[in-house]
Amino acid sequence: MDALFDHPWQLVRVYRSGDIVEVAMVRTDARNALNPALMEELTEVARLLRLRTDVRAVILTGTDRYFSAGADLSNRDVDGARPGLLDNRRAVMAGPDLCRAWEEIEAVTIAAIEGYCIGGGAALVVACDFRVMGEGAYLRLPEVPLGMNMSWRSIPRIVALAGPSRAKQFVMFGEPVDARKCLDWGMADELVAQGDALQAARSWAAKVAALPPIPIRMTKESVNAVAAATAHATSFMDRDQYLLATSSEDFREGVRAFREKRPGKFKGT
Repeated sequence: MDALFDHPWQLVRVYRSGDIVEVAMVRTDARNALNPALMEELTEVARLLRLRTDVRAVILTGTDRYFSAGADLSNRDVDGARPGLLDNRRAVMAGPDLCRAWEEIEAVTIAAIEGYCIGGGAALVVACDFRVMGEGAYLRLPEVPLGMNMSWRSIPRIVALAGPSRAKQFVMFGEPVDARKCLDWGMADELVAQGDALQAARSWAAKVAALPPIPIRMTKESVNAVAAATAHATSFMDRDQYLLATSSEDFREGVRAFREKRPGKFKGT
């Protein structure tokens, strides 16, 4: 029995065509918002894929209308009781663990993005090797305007792709970065017609699968090692920054303003 393909996944679908695997998020009732259950399944899938020698490329996708609405804040009570700091510190490792699991897959990973890809969804796709975006798709990080820092150890990955100034724009302003700008900034590798991202990702996967697998994996490992040489040193603390930021009054105001569809009034408190 193959633990990857025979597992009764609830929120993802895993398909195989030869030595190419496709992983699709199917939490469609919540626009693929990354709740703990979906994150756990995506992490487990990546860990099962990590060292498989019979897989040469992995495609990660959402639906033909959206990739992911980001981390699920729907049930977050910003004014309610919080768990103990130690438990909370452990819980917020779920996002970094998810991104690291996808980054550590030895096969080449390709994100096929249609529609919106927000917050944690954007953090996940920048942990992949390549990103193919359909016309009309966009990436957006709403964390800072909500009073949070950008965590999930994503900043080094974003800087490696887009450079320091564009990374600051992307993270600070919380504005959508459309597919064409993502291509210009280095955060996307191909822009295709709306609805064609998955098919284009399959073409990328087929191109990878036709190449010698050993030097492909060596190249991925070498390039990632160079690009992430200082990543841990510069991002290991971002979960504690997150815990600090989300204990602020500005965070509570940011979430309230988002839910009430109004501009936030921030005081640095």
